[in-house]
Formats: sequence, structure tokens, C-alpha cells
Amino acid sequence: MCHSIPVQPLQRRAWWAGTAVALAVLGLQPSLANTPTQAAASRSRVVYDSYILGPGDTLQIELLDIPELSGTVSIGPDGTLYLPRLRALYVEGLTVEELRYFLTEQFKGYVRQPEIYIRPVGFRPIRIYVGGEVKRPGYYTLSGVQSNMEDLSDPTTTPDVASGSTALGQGLTTRKSSSAGGSSSATLFPTVFDAIRTAQGITPYSNLAEVQVTRRQPVSAGGGKIRTQLNFLSLITEGDESQNIRLFDGDVVSVAKSPVVLREQLLKAGQTNLSPQFIQVYVSGRVKAPGGITLPQASALNQALNLAGGPSLLHGKVEFIRFTREGELDRRLFTYNPNAASDSAANPILMAGDIIRVQDSALSASIGVMNELTGPFVGVYSVYSLFR
Repeated sequence: MCHSIPVQPLQRRAWWAGTAVALAVLGLQPSLANTPTQAAASRSRVVYDSYILGPGDTLQIELLDIPELSGTVSIGPDGTLYLPRLRALYVEGLTVEELRYFLTEQFKGYVRQPEIYIRPVGFRPIRIYVGGEVKRPGYYTLSGVQSNMEDLSDPTTTPDVASGSTALGQGLTTRKSSSAGGSSSATLFPTVFDAIRTAQGITPYSNLAEVQVTRRQPVSAGGGKIRTQLNFLSLITEGDESQNIRLFDGDVVSVAKSPVVLREQLLKAGQTNLSPQFIQVYVSGRVKAPGGITLPQASALNQALNLAGGPSLLHGKVEFIRFTREGELDRRLFTYNPNAASDSAANPILMAGDIIRVQDSALSASIGVMNELTGPFVGVYSVYSLFR
């Protein structure tokens, strides 16, 4: 009996070069969207085989009528799949259909005309990068809630990433299918909404109408990366779920920055759970109740001063301090104006961590100096009077 040799990464790439044409016949090559009409058609079309397998994914592999070679296996940390007869195979980076074709070729040394069916039953957590104008950019690991994974071999029930150079796919986040017993199963995958919320939401300068998602393509689609622009604002204003696409491992989500404060957008986001509902700022100086103040999102400086009891009778200018993400200090000094419009120079929209200090007036400062100078003498005189 002959023994198969485990296919290592270089060997697999050589194998893939010889089978790319065959997979193209299966309809896995992406079509380019060169016109607006073609782009719309590409976005509306669902292509199921775009999930790229990696360490942590669990698969149910069935060789028809050969139960001893079938079973449920997981991809190991090194990207290999351990199977009977074939031993360790490097499968990281393949899609489900690519893996099915690959295993079919490998089992031909042991089985005449093997028929293989692959069904993912567990998906690994995905690691993505969220950048741009969000409160806490960085790498995040997101997990989906899953139960009774459906068969991915049916392209009519799997809303994955659409093919094309300008569209990443449909915005469906829940996938349902019926089992033989009539029950349904569903999987909720992480989406753009989950990514932005995990990054602690948006800032007053976030432009949700321009959210960019970059994704790597499977080898069968030519490799490389594709990118799409999403109008994510339409999700929180109109409930347009098509802009809330499912995220895959390695995706990069970037939120554009607006040159001006988008207060209406901030108010809309504050009505959802995309961002924290409240922010906290600190008010000090000539106010009646200094200390930490909690306000709703999109609140302005005057609202914070009102919650702090308002400025004292003898007060000077208002000092506004903000530490930017770039490590710079944004410091402003202006005259208090209770009737100033929101987001004006004298009444800026607040962000979490802002500091507001109401300075002394010339008169209150003079009184304070006098108290400091006379305080010790008054104390000495009081002690002297006591001993007299």
C-alpha cells in the first residue's frame, strides 16, 4: 500500500497553480464591475465560497459511504488538518470549495472516485483592525454567536462577500436554514457595527457616510485585496442593513474624519448602542458645584456649566482644555456666553475627558489675594487675643 506525503505550503502552492483553471470552471473567479450597473449587479449577487479557512475552524468532512475516513476535525494552530490516511495537510488560506477539491485529489490515491462533502460546524474568532476616526483604534478579536451551523454548500442560503473589485458583499448578518427535522439554525457573525462599537464608538468628527473596509481575497479569486466604501450612516438613520456587512478574519475597517463636528450624526448614534450613551467631563473653578459631570452624547459646554450649577457671580473667562489623540493640547480661552449656539467658538461640542475651568474675575482674584495676605495676621491676632 502506498503512503501519501503531507502537502506542505510550497507543495500546495504548486498544486494550486495547476488547478486554478479547473476551479475557474467552477465559477470561483470574480467578475469585475466596470460600470455602475455592473457594480450594482455585483453587489446584489451572493457568492458563497469566500470564507477563508484558518486555525480554529472546525469542519465536518464526509467521504460518501466511507465512514472510517469521515469525521469532525479542527484546523490546528499551524494551519494543518489531520485526516486518516492523509495525515497532516496544510489547508490555511483555502476556502471550503478549494479544500473540497484539494481533498478530492489527495484521496484519489486511496479511494476510487471519492465524493467529499465539507460542512463548517464552528468558526474561529476573527481578528480585525479598526482605525480612522473612532475613539479607540486598534486590533480587536470578535466572536460570533453560533449554533448548529448550516451547510455552506448551498449558495442560496449563504450571504457571504460578493465578488467584484468594488463590492465586498451583502450586509446580511444572520443565516438560516432548515434541518431535516424542520427546525432552523442561525449564526450571527461579527459585522461593521460590532467593530465600531468594540472600538468604543465614534467621535464628533467621525464621518459614518464614508466607512472603508479592506479584505484579502482567496487564492481562487486571484489573491490580493479588495476594498469597498460603505455609507454606514444609512444604517443608523434608515436601517439600511446592506451597509452593515459581515467581517472576515484580517479585515481592516476605517472611519473617515470630517473637518467639522457632525452633531446630528452624533445625536443619531447616541440613540443607538453604537457609542456610549453618556460622556464624562470635569468642571472646576468659579462654579457652584465643581467636579465630574456626566452628560449625553453631543452635549455642549454650556450644558456642562449648567449641570455644575452655573458660573459664580464673580467669574472671569472660561478655559477649555482637550487632550487630542495626536498627543497635542487643545486649549481655548473665551468669554462665557449663555446664549452661544452649540458648536460655536464659545460653546464647543464636548468629548469624554474634556476639562472646563471658569477663571476668577479681576475682583474675585483681588479678594482672594487679600484673603491670602491677611489670613496669617488674622490667625496670629486671634491667638494673641486668646492669651490676653
